[in-house]
Amino acid sequence: MKVSTRVELGIVTLADIAVSTENGGTVSSAEIAERQRVSQKYLEQIILGLRQGGFVKGLKGSRGGYQLSRPADKIYLSEILNALDNTILSDTFEGDEAQGDDIRASVNTSLWDKLNGYMRSFTQQLTLADLIKEYKERCADPSDMMCFI
Repeated sequence: MKVSTRVELGIVTLADIAVSTENGGTVSSAEIAERQRVSQKYLEQIILGLRQGGFVKGLKGSRGGYQLSRPADKIYLSEILNALDNTILSDTFEGDEAQGDDIRASVNTSLWDKLNGYMRSFTQQLTLADLIKEYKERCADPSDMMCFI
């Protein structure tokens, strides 16, 4: 499966914010951009989508920056995917019912729609906290430069 850079970076950004603000506080887009080696301007476009999706909130002032708008265990991957690209979990075939007996409809029904259903089910159960837990298990020392989100 291919996902856009926007979706991939959106998920990574949320994970970065969650890990960076675990003990309270905020994280700036400049800090995230540096850690993830991406353009801050591009990252800010991603963060705007995450704010509109209700995943992050921005705080102004000298200690300003971003933090999650709700706990990581309450943010499901399906929500993130739908907010950043609503076509990923959508059904593949939207033809009229008169074409229901052709081979394309059969392949879509027996293969792609089932695969999408499995993916929807999987992403509805996977939380941002699950991704962070796996990251921490793989990277016992988060300050290790070879191990970053």
